[in-house]
Amino acid sequence: MTTSEQIRVLCVRSGVSLSELARRIDQSPQNFNAKLKRNTLTQEELNQVAKVLGATFEQYFVLDNGEQVK
Repeated sequence: MTTSEQIRVLCVRSGVSLSELARRIDQSPQNFNAKLKRNTLTQEELNQVAKVLGATFEQYFVLDNGEQVK
């Protein structure tokens, strides 16, 4: 599942439209939708999405020895 698909699912489960989410993170719905289509959201934007929807966003790599690179 792409990050954009995850955001769409998160919106459905949170009862928030994509347009409302865009406004909550201070973006126009058109701009936000274009970023979703291109899957070009920045890590900061992903953190904002999580914050306004009451979720946690985690993105990191885990090496074979268990070390996490965040």
